[in-house]
Amino acid sequence: MDLNSASTIVLQVLTQATSQDTAVLKPAEEQLKQWETQPFFYSVLLNIFTNHSLDVNVRWLAVLYFKNGIDRYWRRVAPHALSEEEKTTLRAGLIANFNEPVNQIATQISVLIAKVARVDCPRQWPELIPTLLESVKVQDDLQQHRALLTLYHVTKTLASKRLAADRKLFYDLTSGIYSFACSLWNHHTDTFLQQICTGDETGATNSLERTLLSLKVLRKLTVHGFVEPHWNAEVMGFLHAVFERLKQFLECSRSIRAENLCRDRVEKTIILFTKVLLDFLDQHPFSFTSLIQRSLEFAVSYVFTEAGEGIVFEQFIVQCMNLIKMIVKNYAYKPSKNIEDSSPETLEAHKIKTAFFTYPTLMEICRRLVTHYFLLTKEELTMWEEDPEGFTVEETGGDSWKYSLRPCTEVLFIDIFHEYNQTLAPVLLEMVHSLQGSTNVEDTNAILIKDAVYNAVGLAAYELFDSVDFDQWFKNQLLAELQVSHNRYKPIRRRVIWLIGQWISVKFKSDLRPVLYETICNLLQDQDLVVRIETATTLKLTVDDFEFRTDQFLPYLESMFTLLFKLLQEVTECDTKMHVLHVLSCVIERVNIQIQPYVGCLVQYLPLLWKQSEEHNMLRCAILTTLIHLVQGLGADSKNLYPFLLPVIQLSTDVTQPPHVYLLEDGLELWLVTLENSPCLTPELLRIFQNMSALLELSSENLKNCFKIINAYIFLSSSEFLQMYASVLCQSFCSLLKDITTEGQVQVLKVVENVLKVNPVLGPQMFQPLLPSIFRGIIDGERYPVVMSTYLGIMGRVLLQNARFFSLLLSEMAHELGQESDQILGNMIEMWVDRMDNITQPERRKLSALALLSLLPSLNAVIQDKFCGIINISVEGLHDVMTEDAEAGTYKDCMLMAHFEQPKVTDDEEPPTEQDKRKKLLALKDPVHTVSLQQFIYEKLKAQQELLGEQGFQALMETVDTEVVAQLQEFLQGF
Repeated sequence: MDLNSASTIVLQVLTQATSQDTAVLKPAEEQLKQWETQPFFYSVLLNIFTNHSLDVNVRWLAVLYFKNGIDRYWRRVAPHALSEEEKTTLRAGLIANFNEPVNQIATQISVLIAKVARVDCPRQWPELIPTLLESVKVQDDLQQHRALLTLYHVTKTLASKRLAADRKLFYDLTSGIYSFACSLWNHHTDTFLQQICTGDETGATNSLERTLLSLKVLRKLTVHGFVEPHWNAEVMGFLHAVFERLKQFLECSRSIRAENLCRDRVEKTIILFTKVLLDFLDQHPFSFTSLIQRSLEFAVSYVFTEAGEGIVFEQFIVQCMNLIKMIVKNYAYKPSKNIEDSSPETLEAHKIKTAFFTYPTLMEICRRLVTHYFLLTKEELTMWEEDPEGFTVEETGGDSWKYSLRPCTEVLFIDIFHEYNQTLAPVLLEMVHSLQGSTNVEDTNAILIKDAVYNAVGLAAYELFDSVDFDQWFKNQLLAELQVSHNRYKPIRRRVIWLIGQWISVKFKSDLRPVLYETICNLLQDQDLVVRIETATTLKLTVDDFEFRTDQFLPYLESMFTLLFKLLQEVTECDTKMHVLHVLSCVIERVNIQIQPYVGCLVQYLPLLWKQSEEHNMLRCAILTTLIHLVQGLGADSKNLYPFLLPVIQLSTDVTQPPHVYLLEDGLELWLVTLENSPCLTPELLRIFQNMSALLELSSENLKNCFKIINAYIFLSSSEFLQMYASVLCQSFCSLLKDITTEGQVQVLKVVENVLKVNPVLGPQMFQPLLPSIFRGIIDGERYPVVMSTYLGIMGRVLLQNARFFSLLLSEMAHELGQESDQILGNMIEMWVDRMDNITQPERRKLSALALLSLLPSLNAVIQDKFCGIINISVEGLHDVMTEDAEAGTYKDCMLMAHFEQPKVTDDEEPPTEQDKRKKLLALKDPVHTVSLQQFIYEKLKAQQELLGEQGFQALMETVDTEVVAQLQEFLQGF
C-alpha cells in the first residue's frame, strides 16, 4: 500500500480516536495499537501532524502517538525497532521546517525532536544543531520562535545525560554554540527592553518569549557544558551580566502595570536569572567563588534593605534567600578544623564570606528576618480566623523552603544563626529581654513582634542551649503568658506552647514536667482551635521525648485522653484528624497497658471514623497506626475489638482491593500485633489467612512481616491452622524458594522449623515436599552458612522427634539418588560434623548433639564408623550448654527449664504478650529445654556399651581423640 492511501486510512482511524463516543473510540484505539509496529506507520503520522489544514485534535493525537513510538521503538535494540531507512526519512522530515502554528503542538514536536536527539545526536544526526542555529537566525517570527523552542528542548535533553562519553559530547556541543547563544540572548534582551520603553506591547511580548527561551538554553549550557567554567571568560562574563540584567528587569517590572500581558513573563524571567545563579553555585561551587561577593551584595540589598521596596515580589525574595543560604551553608566554603588541610579555593571563599558578614550586616539581617519576615501577615491572620485547620496545616516541612516564603525565611535564619551564633545569640537575647512581662492585648503590633521573637528562640533552641536558662524563663515568664486568656492574646499562647515543644528535648528539667502537663490540660480547653491543635503537637513532643516518665504522666492521663479525643471529634479536615490521631497513638504507645480504663470512647468512635474516611487512605493509615498501639495497650482484651478489627485487617491486606496500595504495610503490622496479643484463635481470625497466599506471591519488602504472621498462627493454634492451610502454605513455599534471596530462604525455613517444633508428629508429613531439597542441601554442603544452619535445625528436629518419618525420608532419598540408605546417612552425618561451626545459636547446637546421639545405640556399621564425629559434636554441645556450679564442683545444663514463671515486669519494660507466654510454654515441651544433654549422652553411651559389650565399646571409644574423651569424662563426673 502506498503512503497516500495509508494516510487516508490512518487519518480516518485517528479521527475516530478523537471521538467522545466510546463505541467509536475503543476500536480506533485498538487499531492504532496494532499499527504501532507496522513499517512506515510513523512516516504516515509525520505527514498527518505536519499538514496544517487538518483538524487540530487529530494532529495532536498523531504527535502523541509518534512521541510514544519514539520511546518504544526508536532504539536499535528495541523489539520491533524502526528500520534505519525510515528513521533517516523521519529525521529529515522533523526538521524540514519550523512553522507549526499551534503552540501546544509545536511544544510536543520540540519534545519529540529532543527525544530522537537523545538517542541519535550527534552521530546519526549531525545536521540537527546546525539546522536549528540557522533557523533561529531567520527573520520570520514564527519560524524563529519554533526553532528556538526546539533548540531549548534539545539542549535540555542532552544536558541531562550523565555517562562520561555523553558529557564529553555535550562539552563539545557547548564550546561550539556558546558564543552564538550568548549573542542571541543579548540581542533578544536588548530588543525587549527597547520595545518596553517605546510602549510596543505586542513586540515586547514576542521578544520577551525569545529572551526567556534563549536564557533557558544558556542556563543548561552554562551549568552543564563546562568542566571548569571559571577558566572561560565568556561564561564568567555572562554570569556577571546576569546581575546587570536582573537590575534592568526588576526596574522594568516596576514600570509595567499589573494587568499588562508582559508582567507575569517578566517575573518569570527574573526568577530564571536567579535559577541560573543557584544552579551554577550548586554544580560548580569553586567556579562561583568570584561571584560570592556580588551575589551576597545583590541578594542582601534587595531583601534586607530599602533598595527592594516596591520592586521585589515573593518568589524573588525566596530565590534571593536561597542564594544567601546556599553560600552560607556551602560545605565547599568551610575550612577544615585544621586550616592546613583546607584547599586554597576553600580558604579564598571563606575569606570573602567572612569579609562580607560583618557584625552590622549580620545584626541587620537577623533583625529584619525576625521583625519583618517572621511577622504573621494579614492573610495568615485572616486564615487563622476563617480556616483555623488550614492555618495549622499550612506550615509544611520537606523542601517547602525552596518555594514558600515562611519556611524559606525560617531555614535561612536557622542556617545563619548556626554559622554565626557567637555574633547573633546576644542580638536575639537582647530582643527577648526587651519583651519581658505580658504585652498589652490592645497592641496588635507588639503581640506580633513578640510572636516573631519567640519563634526565633524556638528555631535556634539548640544554638541557645548555653545562653538561655529555659527552666527559669518557663517558670517566671512563659507560664504567665499562657494564662492570659484574652482572644487577642492567642498568637502568644499558641507560640509559647510551640516554643516549649521546641525546647523540650533540648533543655527542660524533669521535675517541671507535671507543671507542663497541667498547663497542657488547660490549653487543650482553650477557646481557640489553633491553640488547641498546637498544644496537642507539643504534647506529642513531650511524650515522645527520651526523658518521659510514665509515673509523672499518669495523674493527667485521663483528662489528657478525654480532651484529645474531644479534639479529634471536633476537627473536620482529614490532615488535622490524622495529626490528632498520631498524638493519641503516641500517648497510647508510651503508657501501654495503663491506657486500658480510658479507651472505651475511642474504641467506639474509630469504626465511625473508618467509615467516614473511605476516600482518605492516609487518614485510614493513621487509624491503623492507632489500632496497632491500642491492641498493644489492651493485650488479651483486644479480643473485644475483633468485630471491627478483623474486617479492617481483611480489607487492608486484600491485594484485590485498591486501598491495599496505601494500607498494606500498616495492615500487616496490625494483623501481627493482633495475633501476638490474641488469647485464642477465632474462626474469623483463621479466615483472614486466606489473604496470605496472594501476599506471598507479591514477594515484596513486606515478606518479612508475612512470615512473622505465619509464625504467630503456628504458635497460636498449630493444629487447627495447619489442617486448614498447610498444603496451600507448602505450595507457596515451594515456589518462593525457587526465586528468593538467601535471607528470604532462611525466613521460609524458620517457619518450617517452627512447625516441627510445635507439631513434631504431623509437621514433617504436612511439609514433606520441602524436606528432600533440604536433605540434598545438607549432603551437597550448602555454601551459605546461615542456610546450612537452618537446614540442620530442621533435619535435627525430624531425626530427634520423629525417627520413623526420618527413616522413610532416608529411603525416599536413597531411591531418588540411586544409592544405599546407609551410604546417604553416612554422608549426611559426615557433612553435619564438618559444618557444625555454621551453627551459631546454642539451641540449634544442642539440638544437633541430641539428634545425632539419638542414632545410638546402633549396630549399624556406618553409624559406628561416624561414632567419633557424633561424640565430637556432643562434647562441643556440652561446652556450649554446661555451666559449672563452683560450690558443688559439678556441671549443669543451663538450657533446662523446669516450670513456667511469670516474669516480673518493671515500669519501663513492656509486659509479655500472649505470644511470649505461648513461646514459653512451648519451650517447656521442647527436648532442647527439657532433656539434659549430660544425662542423654550418658544414657546413650551406656546403651551402646550394653549392646556391644565392654570390649567392642572400648574399641569404639578408641576412635575418639584422647583429649575429647578426657573432656567427656570430666563432664560426666557423678554419673
